[in-house]
Amino acid sequence: MPKKQINIRVDESVYVGIEERAAAAGMEVNEYARQLLADEANDLRHRFLVAADHFAGEWADHFDDRFGADGHGAAPSRRGDRAA
Repeated sequence: MPKKQINIRVDESVYVGIEERAAAAGMEVNEYARQLLADEANDLRHRFLVAADHFAGEWADHFDDRFGADGHGAAPSRRGDRAA
C-alpha cells in the first residue's frame, strides 16, 4: 500500500508535549505521531472507547459503592460490621 504524507504545524508548547510523550514511550516524535494518528483512525479502537465510556457511565456508581470513589483500593464488603 502506498504511503501518504501529512504535514502539520503545531505551537511550540504542543510540540514540546508531544516530544515529551514520545520520549516517555521510547519513540521518535514522527513515529509517535504516526501511531497516534493510526490509533485515532482505527474504527475498532473507537468503538471500544465509546463502549467503555458507556459502560463507565452506567456502572460507575456501582464501582464506587463497591471499591470506593478515591481510587485507592477496595472498600471492604460489609457483613454485619465485619469486613468480608
